[in-house]
Amino acid sequence: MAFYATKALIIKLIKRKSKKSKRLKINMVNNIFTLLVIIFIFNIWSSEIQRFAFSIAAFIVAIVFATREFIQCFIGFIYILSSRPFRIGDWIQVGNYYGEVHSNDWANLTLLEVDKHNYQYTGKTLYVPNSQLITSVIKNLNFLKRYAMHHFIIVRDDSVNPFIFIDTLYEKANLYCIEFKEVAMRYNQLIENRLDISISGPKPHIQVATSELGDTQVVFSIFCPTEKALGIEQKLTADFMKLWFENKKV
Repeated sequence: MAFYATKALIIKLIKRKSKKSKRLKINMVNNIFTLLVIIFIFNIWSSEIQRFAFSIAAFIVAIVFATREFIQCFIGFIYILSSRPFRIGDWIQVGNYYGEVHSNDWANLTLLEVDKHNYQYTGKTLYVPNSQLITSVIKNLNFLKRYAMHHFIIVRDDSVNPFIFIDTLYEKANLYCIEFKEVAMRYNQLIENRLDISISGPKPHIQVATSELGDTQVVFSIFCPTEKALGIEQKLTADFMKLWFENKKV
């Protein structure tokens, strides 16, 4: 009350003593007293206002902390939309997961799992959170859907020299690959042009090495249709075992 009484007294004195620019001075007094009122109220409620601000900040932090996984998944979804490292139907690898892309939404990526060794569907469905797409390496394996550089190793003891019959193995490998040779050459060239790299193939390659234990290792590399890879592997394995045992008996 004393505050407003003082204000009224000052305004009354201005009206009596100053006839010129009276309105301006009264307006200044009103503004000054209004500012003082605001400062006074703020000083009284400063601790409460501060606690309220801290409460709001803590609430926001709690909301962000509770929904951080959803936020990361949404950011991952935006990342995939902008970079487009794969499309629906592509074969990809995310971390240790292999599969065909079935669908993708704001929360997760759905993969139909593929066995990387035999190129067959396992029947399992993988749900990969989009947050992992930001931190994991994504490999596009789409060219493996049609053709694959299939590697396999046969290990035997050192009782037989595989170089004795390696030419026969090359003949067998070329025989099994002759039906798709022309298509394999074109597809091999297509992959090299698209990726701007040089890959082995399409001719079969056989390499002889030794293991740490001194056993003989024969490494086969065959560029072939994905669905024929296991069949060709079994045929060459059968040929190798037959030749190996024949030479072992001799």
